[in-house]
Amino acid sequence: MSLTTTYAEQIAKASKDAFEASQLVTPAERVKALHAIHDALTMDKETIFGANRRDMEAARGLMASGTLSQSLFKRLDLTISDKFDSMLQGILDVAALPDPTGNITYASELDDGLELYRVTCPIGALLVIFEARPEVVVNITALAIKSGNSAILKGGKESTFTCTALSECIRSALSQTSLHQDYIQAVQTREEIASLLDQDRYIDLVIPRGSNALVKSVQNSTKIPVMGHADGICCVYIDKDADVEKATRIVVESKTDYPAGCNAAEILILHEAVIESMWPALSTALLGADVHLRCDPQTLAILQKSTSIAQGRQSTQIHAANPAIDYDTEHLSNIISVIAVPSLQSAVKFINAHSSHHTDVIVTESEPAASMFVRAVDSAGTFWNASSRFSDGYRYGFGTEVGISTGRVHARGPVGLEGLVIYKYVLRSQNPKGSIIGELGLGAGKRAWKHKPIEATALPF
Repeated sequence: MSLTTTYAEQIAKASKDAFEASQLVTPAERVKALHAIHDALTMDKETIFGANRRDMEAARGLMASGTLSQSLFKRLDLTISDKFDSMLQGILDVAALPDPTGNITYASELDDGLELYRVTCPIGALLVIFEARPEVVVNITALAIKSGNSAILKGGKESTFTCTALSECIRSALSQTSLHQDYIQAVQTREEIASLLDQDRYIDLVIPRGSNALVKSVQNSTKIPVMGHADGICCVYIDKDADVEKATRIVVESKTDYPAGCNAAEILILHEAVIESMWPALSTALLGADVHLRCDPQTLAILQKSTSIAQGRQSTQIHAANPAIDYDTEHLSNIISVIAVPSLQSAVKFINAHSSHHTDVIVTESEPAASMFVRAVDSAGTFWNASSRFSDGYRYGFGTEVGISTGRVHARGPVGLEGLVIYKYVLRSQNPKGSIIGELGLGAGKRAWKHKPIEATALPF
């Protein structure tokens, strides 16, 4: 066993031990721990900013050499705008949410004095791997503590100094609470992650947040269950009954508000009935927002017919799409692929074939069309007349999110507190002799099962 493997096992075991030791920590004590972390991060703001500036300086060199994308570089900066304050507010928002554990989702009296309860509970020890965005350390910490899960965090190498400063501050704050400081741990190297992915004895769930390559690599490297999404290829479909002003607002924001986000639009689908009437206005708005258009033959022909567009200064932003690439690519920049389809049914078929099942949008004034779309499109989010950028845990009211899942098991869409709990069954017998199944069933001398619903919101003991 290598030194790295031994160290990884120690980290994984410490995380699981901290999780098991926390099971009797009350929800109120968890909230106190979150407030302690909030206050500690507030006090250490300048230290954290100093670490972030070191990461940013190194990242500029990586971007200049072509080894770091511009989209990842943008995600790295913790000092811009109100990003740090929003991160801190996210802790308080999570702290104020209802406790997701200990809730009864099913209760039944099986026999006289024999009661069955299905109770929400934490998953266990989490391993969360992410790229660039250092605030994820704090987001995951808040959700993990509130939901009763321990967490091991691995940020990208480009955010090493910032992640280290954040995690050290968090662990120092935890040491003054009812939770062990190993409840939240951070690791730095790929070798550590490779060894941690083998620790299925101690780690219960892996959550990768980042590129398609990262997610696929994790999924192919572990026996531990993985929750995540591999791409953010989101589509906006403009129906034949769409309103052009509404469509323009939604398409432009979905593409340009944050092009590097996994909930940004990457494909624009137009009903053939609107390519003459609406597409010129939509394309003009997108070109004016510095978006490059990768168009299929139909939509390209419309733009070439328009003298003001074809000969305008933005004509260099218009390109013919490569069907083998552009409709299956997460651009993560000011590029959008465009295609025309003959019907709503064709749009749904195209989306189910080419989107990443993250978030897809229909713009239409037809309620029947919207009703069909939101049911037929097989994605974690299906929106009617709303920007794809709404697909976010904070905007959904989850406080923050651990990630967005495009899977079909356990959790789907933005994963907040509810996605970080599972359930257990608790059976209580008040029979003076204890309960055995031999007394229940069919036949002489046996009692029939009652299966009588019980009204309960929490365990009565």
